[in-house]
Amino acid sequence: MDDSSDIKAPDKIRRLLAGYEPPHGVADELLRLDGSLRPVWAPLIRHLAGLSPEARARSFARGDQYLRDTGVYYRQYTGPDSTERSWPFSHIPVMIDSGEWQTLAEGIAQRAELLERVMADLYGPGTLVRDGYLPADLVAQNPEWLRPIVGIRPKSEHFLHFIAFEIGRSPDGSWFVLGDRTQAPSGAGFALENRMATGRVFHDLFPNANIERLAGFFRGFRDAVNGLREEDGGRVAILTPGQHTDTYYEHAYIARYLGFMLLECEDLKEVNGKLTVSTINGPEPVSVLWRRLDSRFADPLELDETSALGTPGMVAALRGQAMTMVNCLGSGVLEARALMAFLPRISEALMGAPLKLPNIATWWCGQRNERDYVLNNLSRMMIGPALSTKLPFDIDATTALGGKFRGEAHIPIADWLEQEGNALVGQEAVTLSTTPAMIDGQLVPRPMVVRVFAARTPQGWTVMPGGYARIGRTDDPTALAMQSGGSVADVWIVGGRPVLHDTLTAQDRGPYLRRTPGHLPARAADNLYWLGRYVERAETGVRELRAYHLRLEEYGRDTVPLVVTLEGFLDSFGFDPDEAFPATLLGLFDASRGCASKVRDRFSTDGWNALTDLARTGREMAPRLRHGDDAARAMSVLLRKLAGFSGLVHDNMFRFDGWRFLTLGRALERAEQIAAVLSVFADPAAPSGGFDVAVEVGDSVMTHRRRYSVESSRDTLIDLLALDRDNPRSIRFQLDVLREEEERLSREMNAPQMSDVAKRILRLQTALSIAEPVHITTKRLRSIRREIAGISEALSSRYLS
Repeated sequence: MDDSSDIKAPDKIRRLLAGYEPPHGVADELLRLDGSLRPVWAPLIRHLAGLSPEARARSFARGDQYLRDTGVYYRQYTGPDSTERSWPFSHIPVMIDSGEWQTLAEGIAQRAELLERVMADLYGPGTLVRDGYLPADLVAQNPEWLRPIVGIRPKSEHFLHFIAFEIGRSPDGSWFVLGDRTQAPSGAGFALENRMATGRVFHDLFPNANIERLAGFFRGFRDAVNGLREEDGGRVAILTPGQHTDTYYEHAYIARYLGFMLLECEDLKEVNGKLTVSTINGPEPVSVLWRRLDSRFADPLELDETSALGTPGMVAALRGQAMTMVNCLGSGVLEARALMAFLPRISEALMGAPLKLPNIATWWCGQRNERDYVLNNLSRMMIGPALSTKLPFDIDATTALGGKFRGEAHIPIADWLEQEGNALVGQEAVTLSTTPAMIDGQLVPRPMVVRVFAARTPQGWTVMPGGYARIGRTDDPTALAMQSGGSVADVWIVGGRPVLHDTLTAQDRGPYLRRTPGHLPARAADNLYWLGRYVERAETGVRELRAYHLRLEEYGRDTVPLVVTLEGFLDSFGFDPDEAFPATLLGLFDASRGCASKVRDRFSTDGWNALTDLARTGREMAPRLRHGDDAARAMSVLLRKLAGFSGLVHDNMFRFDGWRFLTLGRALERAEQIAAVLSVFADPAAPSGGFDVAVEVGDSVMTHRRRYSVESSRDTLIDLLALDRDNPRSIRFQLDVLREEEERLSREMNAPQMSDVAKRILRLQTALSIAEPVHITTKRLRSIRREIAGISEALSSRYLS
């Protein structure tokens, strides 16, 4: 790689780096100690220096736009509340030479195998405690050491399959481990999204920059996990705590990317010692479960009885080797800070070799010599809870740094160590290296820690060639977390040779085999069904509100019978006529988005963005609308956005079971809503202009004018909106859709006879097929609404319970 770009040479580079001054005594990723540019950074810095500030801003905006378009977010917590926040993207990647990375990867793979052996011992023979390599207290008192897991032998013969490590660079330039993440490590999906965004920012540099690709790592892990499945077709699933966890987006993204099922604990049930998932076709076995929630919440029967997230019997299924778990329950015990004090010696015992990649120096204060050492070196110590899983720079009121408590005054530190030494560790105060970050248009050095990932494959541990780096917004190394305002950057592993383009799908040289999608989980089907209902309910509500505001503009709010009837009708559906933009309508938008958020792994990004845009537009409009023409025009805008969502779903969504439930929901809701409109505005006693309202809400004005060369009459109205099988707004049309989609579902279940759902649909469909407009009285319309509700209940009972 070209090493000619000394910062003293080109003027553009000198201007770019003006003011870039790493703190004294701190290693920097960009600059050597003599102030020269590290060779691995040269192409990127030359590229940045060649861009004007405006061009640089445009490049950065491309990455930001990508993240917005794909809906990447994390959840930020403030007390008991949480909000979705945009992904805090740091545009400048961290550059690491491939030769240096190879050495790092060897150390990471060794450490992963060491942690596997430690866990196998802690839940097996217990020789590390018996032979004095680990204090018994540190194991027995750790809440993450789960006694019910003792003696369990994993079906795969391994406890760990996917691990993350936090690593940093010390002032002398060497790397060390700050923390092990074995519980349910997050971030691999975010690393992928960071890579996609960074590729947009540096679209003209990235393809030829010799950067190692990430797809091969994920392909190897996916194939390894699929290889753990049962031969009888058991499923692979990712187990998430749900949409309110801070990394739910990543769970859904990885599930979609790797083709795994995304489940919550309520989807699972232990049956005869096996773990099954409730699908629309009944229970199906789960062979491999990639756990993304903490172990102690996984099974309220044997672990934490207060857990509302767990599945009773999960431990029993694990004990009976009925499935493989990634990672095994109880793996959080390996994350305790205190374990780092003993890993160097344990490595010698279990691996027969010292750690290739050392961890941060750690002393457990339950031993006299170590406690005295910590006390005599307080100025360079961080003292905190021994069993904490936080990183050394994530300090809070329970820690002391440099001989001073971070929170309120405590007893003297010497007394604290003496009284509570068994529960404390001392760790060398972290001095993190810095890396370039573009803040307020200026390239500045900021503290950094890198998260890297290791996955088990049949060939052994493989390390992702990259990861992501957490970057501080300020010089404070204790404020790297996203919850504290930190940002996240891509990590480029740069080699000296061109890198082949790689994708998740390797070339298959075997015979072609068409694979059918697995059955849909009942919870996912339920959310798609209600997504269809809420969207349709919102669309009909918008049409009704537009009709109301147009009449207000024409007649005013005096006691005009049609306006009064419209107000009463809206009120009966929860729309407050006194609000130009009723809160109920915003609630429907939010309910639609809420259902979609629970099936992000099965829902298109464009569809999600359309719903998000709809909800955002509604909230922006609501406070400033006035009754009448202003609100009517706003409803027209919302109708266009709803039509955009419907078009995306209709044209782009694969016709699998999920699409069928979305369609069933929309058809049932539309039939029910049209019946409701007709029961009021097609009633013989309806006020003048009621027929026009019904045709307008039914979006059939032009069709009605073309088909009937007379004025609107009740018969023409009923014929078009209730009985016409070719009108996509009619009740009859919806019943045809319902029967067709339900028949497809029944065929997939190989049902021997017609279901109650099908019988109910057929009865109503037949009745409307032979009916004349005169037969569809107001009383009959109300009866039709009840029958539609009965179809919905039967459908829920058959497929969604």
